Amino acid sequence: MAANNAVGGSGGRGPGGTWRNWAGNVTARPTRTVAPAGTEELAAAVRAAAEDGLTVKAAGTGHSFTPAAATEGLLIRPERLTGVRAVDREAHTVTVAAGTPLKHLNETLAAHGLSLTNMGDIMEQTVSGATSTGTHGTGRDSASLAAQITALELVTADGSVLTCSPTENPEIFDAARLGLGALGVITELTFAVEPEFLLTAREEPMPFDEVTERFDELVAENEHFEFYWFPHTGNCNTKRNNRSQGPAAPPGKLSGWVEDELLSNGVFQIACSVGRAIPAAIPGIATISSRALSARTYTDIPYKVFTSPRRVRFVEMEYALPREAAVAALGELKAMVDRSDFKVSFPVEVRTAPGDDIPLSTASGRDTAYIAVHMYRGTPHQAYFAATERIMTAHGGRPHWGKLHTRDAGQLADAYPRFGEFTALRDRLDPERRFANAYLRRVLGD
Repeated sequence: MAANNAVGGSGGRGPGGTWRNWAGNVTARPTRTVAPAGTEELAAAVRAAAEDGLTVKAAGTGHSFTPAAATEGLLIRPERLTGVRAVDREAHTVTVAAGTPLKHLNETLAAHGLSLTNMGDIMEQTVSGATSTGTHGTGRDSASLAAQITALELVTADGSVLTCSPTENPEIFDAARLGLGALGVITELTFAVEPEFLLTAREEPMPFDEVTERFDELVAENEHFEFYWFPHTGNCNTKRNNRSQGPAAPPGKLSGWVEDELLSNGVFQIACSVGRAIPAAIPGIATISSRALSARTYTDIPYKVFTSPRRVRFVEMEYALPREAAVAALGELKAMVDRSDFKVSFPVEVRTAPGDDIPLSTASGRDTAYIAVHMYRGTPHQAYFAATERIMTAHGGRPHWGKLHTRDAGQLADAYPRFGEFTALRDRLDPERRFANAYLRRVLGD
């Protein structure tokens, strides 16, 4: 999940060109594209779009597999709306422009001896794109990026600029932390941060039966636990991240390159290409791949442990389940793959998060386990994803907003206790649906 999407066309009020997401499965041709350098410039662009009857969407680096950012109207690009605006050591917060890549945020925080508490495994997303679609890592006690927001600035449909926090416009703050771009365009975010700490990562192969039998124990005993199951095998690779007193002991340059670049990207890319050309070879490749990774332990600052390069492009579906349903759902997924003709070259990823209080968070109101399935870009994925979705929805699953799924507003309203609260706020802030597109009409209703 690394690398930016391709964006064509010119900025300003001219033709928008063609926009593509990172995976290449979504394209759009906006009427025009702008890249504002500040809040007032962005607000003026929204007002101008309203005068011209255009819808408005902001796009980050295109890491959503859904058309959440696609528009035929005005596309707002993030290239100039970047940078860390304030670091408050006393309040333990950092304020950052919405188009800032997570990589830049993390590098700046490290230079100040600070860190986010938790994050996902890639850094190429913009902070606003990541939070607005519910990007998360894995954590026993620490939640998604959106749950770490303490304040935000929002441009609404009439071009007004609102400052939102738990004490200022609190009902908007509550929802806009993870708002799918449906409430307005976020221009600035403030995150809670903490003094930089060290994490020790322990990566270890483990049989599928053992990791599922011990799942509750492994989640309870580790601050951050996740694992990958290799379809067509009984093999998994586990990762446990826990705070450490140090000293730092990052992976050696050679061993780190072998694991993170050669095996996880270079060799894996070749294996996926071979599997796409010769699907019958995939189970054998999976067996070899799952045995190629060896145990390793290393200690480093958080973002260097949480994140890793992802250069092999794919499409993805991820469902958030009640945590107690995870093992049963995963067992059904394995049985389905084993008895089917599907040839799945990508591992299945399993992570966790504590319940939070954000209306449209996939972890809203319940401790959660995430099960994510992937297919190499260009490989037929629809049947595998449809079979997976049937299993996940039967267990009360909620789809990740930025990843492929077929759910609609009627189904999602039943899955989210506060769904009506969000849509009522949307009706108030954007009655003319300035920020709507086909995806939002499907998942939120008209």
